[in-house]
Amino acid sequence: MLEKLKDIETKYTEVERALGDPAQISNQQRLMELSKTHAELSPIVSAYQKYQQLEAALEETQLMLESETDAEIVGLAEEELEILTAQKEELTEELKLLLIPKDPNDEKNVIIEIRAGTGGEEASLFAAELFRMYTRYAERQNWKLEILNSNATGLKGFKEIIFSIEGAQAYSQLKYEGGIHRVQRIPATEGSGRIHTSAVTVAVLPEAEALDLEVDEATELRIDTYRSSGPGGQSVNTTDSAIRITHIPTGLVVTCQDEKSQHKNRSKAMKILRARLQEQKQAELNSERSETRRSMVGSGDRSEKIRTYNFPQSRVTDHRIQFSTYQLDSVLDGSIQEFIDRLTTADQAEKLKEA
Repeated sequence: MLEKLKDIETKYTEVERALGDPAQISNQQRLMELSKTHAELSPIVSAYQKYQQLEAALEETQLMLESETDAEIVGLAEEELEILTAQKEELTEELKLLLIPKDPNDEKNVIIEIRAGTGGEEASLFAAELFRMYTRYAERQNWKLEILNSNATGLKGFKEIIFSIEGAQAYSQLKYEGGIHRVQRIPATEGSGRIHTSAVTVAVLPEAEALDLEVDEATELRIDTYRSSGPGGQSVNTTDSAIRITHIPTGLVVTCQDEKSQHKNRSKAMKILRARLQEQKQAELNSERSETRRSMVGSGDRSEKIRTYNFPQSRVTDHRIQFSTYQLDSVLDGSIQEFIDRLTTADQAEKLKEA
């Protein structure tokens, strides 16, 4: 670990020197790359320099203990040694976490797709509740949420709803939400009082920019327009504003009809398509890795049952970390930070084991 930290410190010094070179000012792309690298390495180098200072202080205190005969000074030195040793152990753990390779998507905005699974109308209603949960969480983070496409049901549920969230480290906070969310409760339509189990699938995708993924719109895309269906008004259902984009090489199809403007629907559909193509590319890379090296906490596998919301017991359980809370109402009102923090810690622990 110390050898790696020395190498990082050397690289950091080189980057600082390059940033001070007037010749770099004319090369904006290079300047941006250097600035990004500097920002990424800065917290690691800062912690390493503090670690070196602690090492020096420990060595000095140890020498004092070996040479000093005054009982009072020896007692103070022993106390100091104990404090410094504890600080060093704490900083060592911090450095280990800082050295875990960063997910390049962590800083990105996110696209979330919620789809009703088994359970019919009850699943659609729970899909709407999950959408509200993420809406409330986004509000608490002061993030911007925008609906990209939705397919509502008559009872105010959603067969499908796709939305984007823009905000600082949105993907890093929400990436563990991908998978199957299961609900156990007595549906409003159930007359006999029997508890039903329904499921909703959540997919969490980092937003892909044009720079991340090249798509030749002229040769790779087929774009069709058609008249919107479902709840409308204000000319949504009276013009050919709905968009269907087919990515010919992969067969991926994206539709968007929520806006009156064909241009806006096209822009939203392209945002979804890029994110799905990026996810497909990432899935291919993941499949090349050994199964034993894949963190189940952070896999984002949408076929994995990750959480159960049990209404009769007011319990929410995350099956990946075996953690439960009995604050169901609070969770559905957007209080999911404890789950996110625990999942982040568990994922970091797995990655440390791998390292």
